[in-house]
Amino acid sequence: MQRPRLKQIFPDWTNATLALIAAAMLALSFPDFELWWIAWIALIPLMFAIEREKASILRSSITGWIFGTVFFFGTCWWLAYAPIHYAGFPPILAYSLVFIATLVAGIFPAIFGGILAVLLRRFGSLAFLAAPFVWVFSEFLRYWLTGNNWNAIGYSQAFQHSFFFAVSIGGVMAASFCTASISSLISYVLFGTAVKHRVLIAIGASALVVAANLYLSADYGPRLKREFPEGPNTVFAIQSNVPMSGLDSRKLEALRQRQIDLAETEIAKLRSTNSEQPTTVILPESPMNFMYNDDREFQHFIGDFARRNNVSVLFNSAEPDKTNGKYFNAAVMVGPEGREIGEYDKIYLLPFGEAVPPFLEGIVPGFVGNFSYGRNYDLLPVGDAKAGVMICFESHFGQLSRHYAANGADVIIEMTNDGYLGPTPVLRQHLANAVFRAVETNRPVLRVTNVGVTAYINARGEVVDPAPTYAEATRVWSVSKSDGSQTFYVRFGDWFAWLCSAVTIMLLGYSAMRRKRQLLNPEISDN
Repeated sequence: MQRPRLKQIFPDWTNATLALIAAAMLALSFPDFELWWIAWIALIPLMFAIEREKASILRSSITGWIFGTVFFFGTCWWLAYAPIHYAGFPPILAYSLVFIATLVAGIFPAIFGGILAVLLRRFGSLAFLAAPFVWVFSEFLRYWLTGNNWNAIGYSQAFQHSFFFAVSIGGVMAASFCTASISSLISYVLFGTAVKHRVLIAIGASALVVAANLYLSADYGPRLKREFPEGPNTVFAIQSNVPMSGLDSRKLEALRQRQIDLAETEIAKLRSTNSEQPTTVILPESPMNFMYNDDREFQHFIGDFARRNNVSVLFNSAEPDKTNGKYFNAAVMVGPEGREIGEYDKIYLLPFGEAVPPFLEGIVPGFVGNFSYGRNYDLLPVGDAKAGVMICFESHFGQLSRHYAANGADVIIEMTNDGYLGPTPVLRQHLANAVFRAVETNRPVLRVTNVGVTAYINARGEVVDPAPTYAEATRVWSVSKSDGSQTFYVRFGDWFAWLCSAVTIMLLGYSAMRRKRQLLNPEISDN
């Protein structure tokens, strides 16, 4: 059997170029560029390229793979920062490893390309209208198979608040659907119809979609106000700006004391107003590596601070898992009496960073460690309110924050440290995740970070009172009990993503049945 020629495997150079253009356009909609509106039209070149390659599912899939690989590399290149700066990797090696990872992530846009080609062959131009369902299916598949859906297209709208009317109903996947729908509709008009004046129709249809978005999202639009609601409970957020390297025991002790000094300065200001509100001090995830249970000296240090100032303290700590001898990546709260009053053990650990699959333990090391997975959605007290905690990467998981809201959380607290990844786009890309968690749950998110972006995100998704990045900073916020209401997303979770997946599978099933009928009766047209 003769080996297939390259041109039978790879897309035409014109279509490959269209995929590259689409990837570049979509990358521009994410931080640090944040040209959010480009995401609305970024998929048009990709869909056109797939339409041109639809005769071959393989070539259409590779077209999507090219798009996905370039997009993910263009928005996640910062993953090479830590290996280069802290592990001594040669830049060529670090970026090569990132490229390999993006090749894997690019498989999911490849799946989108292959499925869309099948539908275009079976349903003609109407398949463009099904593209948003297929796109959400491919993003949701990436989420479940890899545990990662970083920079799903919906996240590009985090700071513009586009489609937030749908987020509290269907989560970030609903925002992805709405964003992809604009490219889908324009593609249908431009490439799939036989009517005249296609450009005018495309512009008109797009204007209607944009107008509907602006109207429905009016209540979620960004505000110029910088305040946040008053509440009976006070929270001090400490952005400590602890460096990632060059730390010895003496420097760590000085930095630890510096965090306490920052907190006590703010406490003194509050108490000078005769305020006796319940107060919580939150320290960020950082390289301080506290071990509350095992470190008696630290227990005395933090307990003395809490008693002296009559405050609760929430901090990140490695806590023992007595079932297996490992440790949890935990958030520990010490109360005003100087004793531990609560603990949350991180449930969603960073794959290969904080945990290694059991079958690879002892073979592949974890980049940070090999922690135990937390098992309980514990809520911690913040005065008379209750808080759910997300540690770093966990802000990426909508099901965590929705569990908290469903179980009675009044507020969500995120503790994170992106310092290992440098002053790169990751800071605002990570912030975008927290914005969606606030809107999905209708709960404020208190984001406390080591290097930024520390900020209060209210239930509407507005980023309020952000601290400057890579600088020492403190923030004082108020927290109150919620009204207990639950959004549709909190009650039903990722129902919308499952619906899009079901629609995609049904369309594929119908296409297969139609193909079978065509083989039995050649007179049946493909379209």
